[in-house]
Amino acid sequence: MEITSFYHHKLEMLVPETYLCPDKSGLRHQFNTSHHAFGLMKTQLINTALVLEGGGMRGVFTIGVLDYFMDAGIDFAHCIAVSAGACNGLSYMSRQRGRAKVSTIDYMKKYRYIGMKHLWSQRSIFDQHTMYDRLPNELLPYDYATCFANPMRFEMVTTNCQTGQAEYLTETESPERLLLITKASSSLPYVCPIVDVDGEPMLDGGIADSIPVERALALGFQQPVVVLTRNRGYRDTGRDMKQPKFIYREHPRLRLLLSKRHELYNRQLELTERLEDEGKIIAIRPIRPMEVERLEQNEEKLNALYQEGYECARNALKPFTDALRQSPQNV
Repeated sequence: MEITSFYHHKLEMLVPETYLCPDKSGLRHQFNTSHHAFGLMKTQLINTALVLEGGGMRGVFTIGVLDYFMDAGIDFAHCIAVSAGACNGLSYMSRQRGRAKVSTIDYMKKYRYIGMKHLWSQRSIFDQHTMYDRLPNELLPYDYATCFANPMRFEMVTTNCQTGQAEYLTETESPERLLLITKASSSLPYVCPIVDVDGEPMLDGGIADSIPVERALALGFQQPVVVLTRNRGYRDTGRDMKQPKFIYREHPRLRLLLSKRHELYNRQLELTERLEDEGKIIAIRPIRPMEVERLEQNEEKLNALYQEGYECARNALKPFTDALRQSPQNV
């Protein structure tokens, strides 16, 4: 597997900044911007796409992968992220290393922003006020300026409920629209309300395109890096069922998609494995069958999954980082 062939050029090293974010209890959480832990003298741009699958709390694996990328000073030309992958990818865009881990593990325990109780007050299993307002704007302030200045194009996948098609949305100016797209990309069917984005009804991007590797290839990127949240060989054993007409009555094309979700996801898993075998993508995925559920809250399991993601990323890109450290330009 040739990874160094992706090396395009070097950007000037960004000076690391440390943010101390107090919450209402006075606790201070530290995370770094542009933190490089391996002695690389420059930020390295890999001229290909990064693809981030969703998966709810399984996305903690992805957080570990992205924190390794930031530690190793690895950037990509393009990113396509789905659902939880979009949420976690935002902290990679803003170069706030550790922020996604704090918000997903530490603050999940503290604020309990996922649970059936929120259905009564917000018609959603998520406390959307905490997730898309208090977290980014108060509890763990999001660095919008760095995100919008990042040259990497960041696409978040949503499902258009009217057309039944995946849409790949970006935002580089408006914090409000950025968070709105993130919310839409992560709004699960049945248990979250439809989100209006630019006048279009949107839900979770994983309904229409769970693993947007074909999008990356269609854009012309060679050997994209695909971060998955299931082990190789996994197949969804759920049974597809035709959705009754009273479900999403006004969106028949969405109903059709939901009627074959398991089949579509398994097709994408098979495609991903075939592309990996053909050397057309680099896949970073959990080694063992996943023990973390979509709405997992066991802190020990989540921390172990984070560490697994970090180590899997290190192993997958080791030839690349080794070559960079040996390069005369880094001496």
